[in-house]
Amino acid sequence: MSEIKTVGVLGAGLMGAGIAQVAAQSGFETKVREVSDALCARAKAGIEKQMNKAIEKGKMTAEARDAAMAKLSFATAVKDLKGCDVVIEAVVEDVDVKNAMWKELDALCPPHTIFASNTSSLTIAAMAAATTRPDRMVGLHFFNPVPVMKLVEVVKTVTTSDETFQRAYAFAKSLGKEPIAAKDNSGFVVNLLLVPYLIDAINALEHGVASVADIDKGMMLGTGYPMGPFTLLDFVGLDTTYKIAEIMFDEYREKRYAPPPLLKRMVMAGMFGRKSGKGFYDYSTDPAKPSELGL
Repeated sequence: MSEIKTVGVLGAGLMGAGIAQVAAQSGFETKVREVSDALCARAKAGIEKQMNKAIEKGKMTAEARDAAMAKLSFATAVKDLKGCDVVIEAVVEDVDVKNAMWKELDALCPPHTIFASNTSSLTIAAMAAATTRPDRMVGLHFFNPVPVMKLVEVVKTVTTSDETFQRAYAFAKSLGKEPIAAKDNSGFVVNLLLVPYLIDAINALEHGVASVADIDKGMMLGTGYPMGPFTLLDFVGLDTTYKIAEIMFDEYREKRYAPPPLLKRMVMAGMFGRKSGKGFYDYSTDPAKPSELGL
């Protein structure tokens, strides 16, 4: 079983940058690919900013930050990841975009390289079929924010070899994460259960069961959840949730995964949650107040 020493990360958005950060902090040579020098520079600055925050909180030393930053390199060409022992993809949730990259890397990477997708809703099989190494394709689904969240879903599809799965599982542990094994079904474990819960909360709001604030308070105080469903929706992003729900509904054809009309209207209106400043809550005030949704 070959050892993983070099990590490639495709995409340096919120998730990709977080994955690159934890890999570098864990001592791996980490190569990050983004589409432009400007995005590479932004990702590097963002990672350093996160580490500086950790230093301020006493959770990291300046020496550890410098060591981690020295392990990071950035590039704009997919081919620059060709020598990596594992390549983790964290690009847009579009199977065609992902597969175009996998096909390019498949022709460049040595036989031992593991391909891993951070997809939250697409099946790994849909990507494995686009390569000549379906036995070396897995899912490594991290959670946001990656440096903080301990869970990684390690997803084995019908073609994944036992050796590949074990290497991926051990790699996740080496990052200081708590991996769980999941079958290759859309949504894996967490989103399979979480998405219907979030959709049910939106449906309850539309049906006048209670207000945004009271549904959130009810689920926090009644079940011990750290945040209510609407706060969580705003944190995840309503556009992201809508996309995931559409993919899962297309996969299962079950009503519980169908995006509610209210969610669709909010996404069309640019109400994505925290990242746009407004979702189920309006973040232009502190503390945020429930948005006027015309219900």
